[in-house]
Amino acid sequence: MRHKRAIPNRAFRVADQIQRDLSELIRELKDPRIGMATINAIEVTPDYAHAKVFFSVLIGDAAETQEALNEAAGFLRNGLFKRLQIHTVPTLHFQFDRTIERAAEMSALINKANATRALEDDEPND
Repeated sequence: MRHKRAIPNRAFRVADQIQRDLSELIRELKDPRIGMATINAIEVTPDYAHAKVFFSVLIGDAAETQEALNEAAGFLRNGLFKRLQIHTVPTLHFQFDRTIERAAEMSALINKANATRALEDDEPND
């Protein structure tokens, strides 16, 4: 029964290692469409055949970066194959992660609501 408990930890470790290695490999890419991309998370299927790679972009166009990363997926997978000590290196699927974008939007909405409330609180009551 101990073996079953170890499997999820292994998946997290593999995803974590893929994230670290991919970050280094992406920096080595010469494609001008890839701006300052940051790997936010990796989701690996249980059989390690596929990995969703969630990224955000500080500088550059998200759609162009996603296209360029997916075009370079084979090259990046080959780079991972040389670094990782696992039997199956997953096929990489890059997906733009809007989490940071949404968080900034939510923060702006909260700030706006708080500012409006502060103005309403400052108005004299009739």
